[in-house]
Amino acid sequence: MKIAISVWSCHKYLYDGSWQNADFIDYAASVGAQGVELLSVFWNKESDVPAVHEALARTGIKLACFGACNDFVKTTAEEREVQLQDIILAVDMAVEFGAEVVRVFAGDRKEGISYEQAKGWIVEGLAKGAAYAESKGVVLCLENHGIFAGKSEQVQDIITLVGSPALRSTFDMGNFLLVDDVPAQAFEALHPLIRHVHAKDFLRVGEDQKEGVLRALSGQPFIGAVPTEGDVGVASIVGKLAGVGYDGWMSIEYEGLEEQKSGTARAVEKLAEAVEAASVK
Repeated sequence: MKIAISVWSCHKYLYDGSWQNADFIDYAASVGAQGVELLSVFWNKESDVPAVHEALARTGIKLACFGACNDFVKTTAEEREVQLQDIILAVDMAVEFGAEVVRVFAGDRKEGISYEQAKGWIVEGLAKGAAYAESKGVVLCLENHGIFAGKSEQVQDIITLVGSPALRSTFDMGNFLLVDDVPAQAFEALHPLIRHVHAKDFLRVGEDQKEGVLRALSGQPFIGAVPTEGDVGVASIVGKLAGVGYDGWMSIEYEGLEEQKSGTARAVEKLAEAVEAASVK
């Protein structure tokens, strides 16, 4: 298994303009990552294409994944077409930089829109995206994320309905907790479909915690944590991945309260320890 870092781990520096994608790649290399996951939300095609080519060549690390940031839960065909174009951009950039997978979303709950209504839009959009990806030799990987595609059975359902070999799973270890799913059980359901992994951890906290709280559907409060330091069971899942022969990328998404650069650096260290432990069992 190979360790990458998603640029989302250091999103503060992209949002405030102090970093461009090439700066993030330099950082990722400096803390021992083998690859990076870049995102369309931070992408400027004109300036980033040459700069990222140069940074990848300079550091020797790889583009593990290019992440689309699409949301097909939109009421008009025109809005959904914009979301499809985001996937097409991500596929094109994956091809440009030699990545094999593109992370995609389904879309999330909106006021007045039922899951059954939204599912039709999601399946239609992902089917079109998967057809384009397949034509380019790329696989879309649906992340378990949000209310409409957060549980393992929802991910399975959507992938089955799309019915394309170019749509598989981005298994986000942490997100299952936020929809009251059990990560280890979700792994058992989804592991035949996994082509990409997000290494993410959350820690249960008490009601006195105010900063950085995310609430599960049950109301249980969580905060982000360095992988292996929370309640997801990251080391166990890494072992399960090793057990089924997974040899792809694990992209760290650090969402804790520690300063993002130092928290992400510790995440690389801790995840590497878990991978090493899994490899000797």
